[in-house]
Amino acid sequence: MDAFPFEPPPRTAEADGADMLARKLGGFVDLDAADLAALERVCGRARRFVGQTDLLQQGEVPDTVIAVLRGFVCRARHRPNGSCQILAYLLPGDVSDCDVTDPRPMDHVIATLSACLVARIPREVFAALLDRHPAIARALRIARSVDEAVAREWLVSVGRRSARERLAHLFCELSVRLGAVGLAGPDGYELPLTQVALSDTLALTSVHVNRTLREMRHDGLIELKGRRLVILDAERLRSVAEFDAAYLRRAAGGSTCALG
Repeated sequence: MDAFPFEPPPRTAEADGADMLARKLGGFVDLDAADLAALERVCGRARRFVGQTDLLQQGEVPDTVIAVLRGFVCRARHRPNGSCQILAYLLPGDVSDCDVTDPRPMDHVIATLSACLVARIPREVFAALLDRHPAIARALRIARSVDEAVAREWLVSVGRRSARERLAHLFCELSVRLGAVGLAGPDGYELPLTQVALSDTLALTSVHVNRTLREMRHDGLIELKGRRLVILDAERLRSVAEFDAAYLRRAAGGSTCALG
């Protein structure tokens, strides 16, 4: 006789989302059962948002920490003339801020780029999480150092790389980052970004992005199929980007991507 004559209740989207956070942080340090349970608790009231939704406004003093469980979120600055520069992507498993002791007015916007599942964790709850779970606190410190390394690479891209190199480098980086939480494989990953979002990320016009994507497809490097990026030749893509994943190494974890 089956010892368990019933099916366990299905996991909620929030629980699966908390698993993304656990995968990300578990790539930096070993987390025990208590750590994992704590992460699931703080993500228990996650909400769904459609794309192009501001989660935190410029000038706002945040009273919550944002944990991205599904979808793509960004940090961005909007100029008075209507132009936008995307400063960073927050991907599944990423959190918006680890410094809960001295909240200051936001100097940028945090907004969704796609449909997202997001946990907004009260700062006092997040502070207690860090205090009671030192492994989680250590993992988040490491994550912040990786975020800083990513910011430096993005600065190099907009300052010194060609359009082709910028796109190739971004695609390689996303492959490693998403692969660290099991969302990218050797042949590609879901990429819910518009060409306008890519242009705002890479400081290019959308026309330039479109032309460069066509050239990369023609050259057998990548192909966009709906919302999925298909990597046709990982080795050549890495060569075009001159991509070295060392700055992401601590985030690679058990990545299954071909570019890490």
